[in-house]
Amino acid sequence: MRKTPSTKVARDPHRRHRRAPPVASRPRAAVSAAVPPRMPLAVVILAAGEGKRMKSALPKVLQPLAGRPLLKHVIDTARALKPAAVHVVYGHGGEQVRGALNDEGVSWILQQPRLGTGHAVQQAMPRIAADQLVLVLYGDVPLISRATLTRLLALAGPRALGLLTMRTDHPGGYGRIVRDARGRVVRIVEHQDANARELKLTECNTGVLAAPAGLLRKWLARLGNSNSQREYYLTDVIAMAVKDKIPVRPLIAPTLTEVLGVNDKAQLAYLETAWRQRSAHALMLAGVTVADPARLDVRGTLSHGADVFLDVNVVLAGRVVLGDGVRVGAGCIIRDSEIGAGTEVFPHCVIEDAAVGPGCLIGPFARLRPGARLARGVHIGNFVEVKNARVGDESKANHLAYVGDCELGKRVNIGAGTIIANYDGANKHRSVIGDDAHTGSNSVLVAPITVGAGATIGAGSTVTQEVPPGKLTVARARQQVIEGWKRPVKPRK
Repeated sequence: MRKTPSTKVARDPHRRHRRAPPVASRPRAAVSAAVPPRMPLAVVILAAGEGKRMKSALPKVLQPLAGRPLLKHVIDTARALKPAAVHVVYGHGGEQVRGALNDEGVSWILQQPRLGTGHAVQQAMPRIAADQLVLVLYGDVPLISRATLTRLLALAGPRALGLLTMRTDHPGGYGRIVRDARGRVVRIVEHQDANARELKLTECNTGVLAAPAGLLRKWLARLGNSNSQREYYLTDVIAMAVKDKIPVRPLIAPTLTEVLGVNDKAQLAYLETAWRQRSAHALMLAGVTVADPARLDVRGTLSHGADVFLDVNVVLAGRVVLGDGVRVGAGCIIRDSEIGAGTEVFPHCVIEDAAVGPGCLIGPFARLRPGARLARGVHIGNFVEVKNARVGDESKANHLAYVGDCELGKRVNIGAGTIIANYDGANKHRSVIGDDAHTGSNSVLVAPITVGAGATIGAGSTVTQEVPPGKLTVARARQQVIEGWKRPVKPRK
């Protein structure tokens, strides 16, 4: 069983759990669609924490997990529930947090000063109607699943509060869930306040809850800050609900990983591992062959066909599409690209914002930069770079070439060491190379230039003018032998 980082985590009173318990992560259950709650839903995401233990200039909720900020994961999950609104309560990092996620279409609420979780939710309540159901999430709990939240929302209602809890064999530092003889939640007791019997309890608080806005607003108004932190704690509303005879309906999280918070880089790495395991597991169940699930990074969305193979240390970022039978070699990075059926990407290639047709061979050690568009059966070999270029069917650039800002026809052969010199120091220029044209090794084509169909350029040529179709063009200095020349000799010391 995988162990969590051993970093000691200080416990804030009346707060949700903070330390990652030693459990193996499991894949998130799939849900075909969110089940709408009986009341209109408002989601409040608490994201005001400073995250001192990150020891980073980047606010905690902007720390990256699987290539996206922690807060972005939570916003995406919240939006999948189809709420009336998503409210993000932010504080530390202020405009940096808003600037990074300003296009998310959420309601931003500044918590200043920051006086605890209860105070944070209070700041959002003026924007929430009394007939809505409020779901409270946390910007540093990125792996909570839509399936779990859907089940939690089904427990809450106009006269009921839903509380997400967890079970762990290592509850040290966590608030304990105290139930009566009939199994009803009666209170949450913090670790430092628990007696010997309560310390043996293994059901703990996560801080995630769903409550009717009207009642929640009343409870929040009654919060006090008579505690060591002088803060207003959201967990105090549980005792208020019990006192008001409002049922507190608990749901135990199906996996611990999805309710873990992040406070330091060790915990961040732990959840990154959990994300990799979850992603790889889902892909394998969908029919993808993954050489080593521990060495695959999916940092976005992957669509794939049948019989896809992913070797070790592959990174898939952004939106990636892999057709039937695609094979991706070890150490490849593919970002925002589409790879056609039957294409093989050999090891250590970098492909970004490119479209690769079916039946191609790429690499090893090739780079396809933004705007590369490869047709059927193209070969791009080792140490070849393609940028903003269209390459026609069955064309080849097998060795040490740069193909930039150009249009290649069908069956073109780009010789080893060929460079299409597209940049004059100020502007990029585009070239056109016709069908069946060949360039000899170590050629330079100075753009803008047109090479006619069937033309051949002699090795070592520097071509600056139009090349006629079907002809051999040679443009190089005449070889000479200089008689009597002597190589310079360094003076002896």
